[in-house]
Amino acid sequence: MSLNRETIVRDLKEIMGAERVITDEQVLKENSHDRYRKYETLFGVYSLPLPAAVVKPQETDQVSKVLAYLNENQINCVPKTGGSATEGGLETIVENSVVLDGSDMNRIINIDPVNMQATAQCGVNLERLENECRKQGLTTGHSPQSKPLAQMGGLVATRSIGQFSTLYGGIEDMVMGLEAVFPNGRITRIKNVPRRACGPDIRHIIIGNEGALCFISEVTVKLFKYTPENNRFKTWALDDMKMGFRILREVMVSGYRPSIARLYDAQDGAQHGFNQFADGKCLLIFMAEGPARIADATAEGIEEIVSQYPECRKVDTRIIENWFNHLNWGPEKLIEEREYIRKNNNMGFTTEVSGNWDCIHTIYENAIKRILDDFPHAGDLTMLGGHSSHSYQTGTNMYFVYDYNVVDCRPHEELNKYHVPLNGLIVEETLKAGGSMVHHHGIGKYRTPWTKEEHGSAYYILESLKSAYDPNGIMNTGTIFPVEK
Repeated sequence: MSLNRETIVRDLKEIMGAERVITDEQVLKENSHDRYRKYETLFGVYSLPLPAAVVKPQETDQVSKVLAYLNENQINCVPKTGGSATEGGLETIVENSVVLDGSDMNRIINIDPVNMQATAQCGVNLERLENECRKQGLTTGHSPQSKPLAQMGGLVATRSIGQFSTLYGGIEDMVMGLEAVFPNGRITRIKNVPRRACGPDIRHIIIGNEGALCFISEVTVKLFKYTPENNRFKTWALDDMKMGFRILREVMVSGYRPSIARLYDAQDGAQHGFNQFADGKCLLIFMAEGPARIADATAEGIEEIVSQYPECRKVDTRIIENWFNHLNWGPEKLIEEREYIRKNNNMGFTTEVSGNWDCIHTIYENAIKRILDDFPHAGDLTMLGGHSSHSYQTGTNMYFVYDYNVVDCRPHEELNKYHVPLNGLIVEETLKAGGSMVHHHGIGKYRTPWTKEEHGSAYYILESLKSAYDPNGIMNTGTIFPVEK
C-alpha cells in the first residue's frame, strides 16, 4: 500500500531533519518541472502533480538514507541539481514524488594541478569551479551556454557538452571518476585514473543516466592549461549549408581540432544578428586555442582548407568574438527571456540531433521540409533554422531552432500544440536518415517514446541496466525508459 503525502514528509523529516525537507507550495510548484514548460509556468500554470517534498541533502550519506527509504516504499525520486534541464527530465509525473535536490552539496573538494584534475560535489556550479581553476591557470574546458546555472551532477547525468567540445570533448571525455548512490542506498565510487582495461568502462553506466538509475554525488574531471591569449578566431560567410558541412568535414578529417567549429544557416544566423555582416548568407565560425604554436597551425590549416572555396567571404572576427563572449545564459538572461515571451507571446525552442557526414545534410533538409509541409501550425512559425556546433572525425550535430507565435491556445496547451509535434518531426526525420535523436540535451521525458527505436536491438542492454539497478522503478519515472501502459 502506497504511503500518503503526510507520512512521506514526516518520515523524511525524521531521516533528514525538518530544515532539509521543504514543503512550501511555491517551491513544490517550481520543482515539478524544468525549462521545457517555460510558457505555462510563466503564466502561473503548473499542470503536473506536485512533489510531496523537496529534500536537500548536504552529504552522500544523507542521499543514501533517503534513497533507501524511497526504494523500500516505492516512492518516485527525481534527482536534481542546477535545474537548467530543457527536455522534461525533471518533471514530477508521478503523484507524491520526492525531488532529491543536491544543490547544497556544493563543496569543491580539490583542485589538483599536478594530476590535472578537479573534484567537486554534485551541487558545485560549473562557472564557480571554472573560475577557481582559472586562478591557477587551468580550465575544465567545459563551457555549455548554461554554465552560469548548471551544476556538476546534472552536467554528468545529462551527458552534456560545451561550446569548446571539438577540442576538449564532451563531459564523458572529461570525467575521470565519480561517486554515485543507487536506489538501494549503496554508495559506489569509481577511482580517478587515466585509463584502465579492467572490463567495461563502468563510468558510462552512470554518465548520462539522467537520474533514471542513480544519484551522482561527486565528480572528478580532468583539467587543461588555460591560455586565452592564444585564441584565434576565423569566420566566413558562404552560400549554403551543404558546402559548410563539406568544409567542416575537411577540417575534422584533416586532423585539425579547433575548439569552436560552428556552421549557421541564414535563418539562425539572422536571429543572432549576423545579417549586419553576413548579408543573409550562412556563416562558418572557428576558434583555435591552446599553446601558441598549435593555435597558429590550426588557424593556418583551416585558412588553407577554406581558401579552396572561393565562394566563402571572410568576416571581421572582432564582431564574432564580441558575440561569443556574451553567449552564455545566466539568471539575467532568463529574466529577459521571460519578459520577451510575456510581451510578444513568442516562444523559442530547440531540438539537437547528430549524424554521420553522409547523412547530416539530409537530416537538415528533410527536417526543415517536413515541418513546413506537415506541421499544421507552420503559419505561426516566425523562424525555422539551425546550426552545427559540435563536430567529430565521423560526423557532426545539427541544432534545430524554431520560434513561433502562440495563437489561440491556453498556457497549458502550448506545449502539445507546438513544441511536442515540432520536436517529434525532427526526431523522426533524424532516425529515418540514420542519425541519433539526441546529441547532448538528454532524452528527458519528451524523447522517451523513441528510445527503443534509437537503440534498436541494443535496447536490451539499456533495459537490463534498469532492471538490475532500479528493480522497483523508483528513479525518475518516464525519463529515458518508456512507461509501459
